[in-house]
Amino acid sequence: MKFCITGGGTGGHLMIAEALVEAAAQEGHEAIFIGSTSGQDRKYFESHSTFSHVYFLETSGVVNQKGFKKVKALWLVLKAFFASRKILKHHNIVAVYSVGGFSAAPASFGALSRFIPLFIHEQNAVAGRLNSLLRPFASSFISAYDVNSPIKGYPVKEEFFKSARVREKVKTIIFLGGSQGAKAINDLALSVANELQNRGIKIIHQAGERDYERVKQEYDALHVEAELYGFTKEISFLMSKADLAVSRSGASTLWELCANGLPALFIPFPHAASDHQYFNAQFIVDKELGWCERESENLREKLLLLLDENLQDKSSALLEQSSEDVAKKMIQGACKALHD
Repeated sequence: MKFCITGGGTGGHLMIAEALVEAAAQEGHEAIFIGSTSGQDRKYFESHSTFSHVYFLETSGVVNQKGFKKVKALWLVLKAFFASRKILKHHNIVAVYSVGGFSAAPASFGALSRFIPLFIHEQNAVAGRLNSLLRPFASSFISAYDVNSPIKGYPVKEEFFKSARVREKVKTIIFLGGSQGAKAINDLALSVANELQNRGIKIIHQAGERDYERVKQEYDALHVEAELYGFTKEISFLMSKADLAVSRSGASTLWELCANGLPALFIPFPHAASDHQYFNAQFIVDKELGWCERESENLREKLLLLLDENLQDKSSALLEQSSEDVAKKMIQGACKALHD
């Protein structure tokens, strides 16, 4: 079968797309990708991927635009919609899987206009506007947070499960600001760097490309050794070395941490749409499997208190939250729906 996987913009959406294409390939299916020239779609899939073909159409977000910019964004979506229709026809696509994000709109509407079944994965605890709009027309709607979802769990790449382990004490801490980095998390890391070094706790830090040089200079000034990265796709390897994470609570990162058994202090991005990162984190906090603090809270004091925690119970329970074959079940579920 030939699938189209569409959506992206941020690393969270794109990690799902990557998990789905790998599952499709393992099941003997072909998949193409339709994304956007905006966001990180090209960074993930332009040079190397499991997709047979990749397309990046000129689109931008619509929701937060005003006036002429909104009109222009809608015009770009309309042009991309017609381009998507041609692509879907050219490749004889039998099903489209949307992973969300503004770049999913053209191919999702293109699928519906061609009566091609549309399947949706919602990554966050609060559904995005596009997914909410399309949900009534979808053949299936998958969400790890929805009790009515036909498939439970979240699609996470196999490598996060392979390197999973139960943590006990904090010997290494990883700071994760997401694919774009996060100044609040970077500043927190720098504020505790000397204390961590004095306690013999190693530091791994993904600072984001935009803040990398500043953070590097600050570590050098503090005479603190840190394993520092701007952008890296080796997150599973870095997580495997850590015992505690300080992280944004984008959905993909949250579920990757679960799959790896790595407890985390979540610091939600305060400007996320519908405050969805906070609600993502609360899903874990409500189960007493992690911690969550707003940026405005005393983050340094909270983090230092966690350094003496026994993490074994939380780490073990986190491993039970994730299922290793969710992406495979999503592809198999789509195939079954097509045959029914």
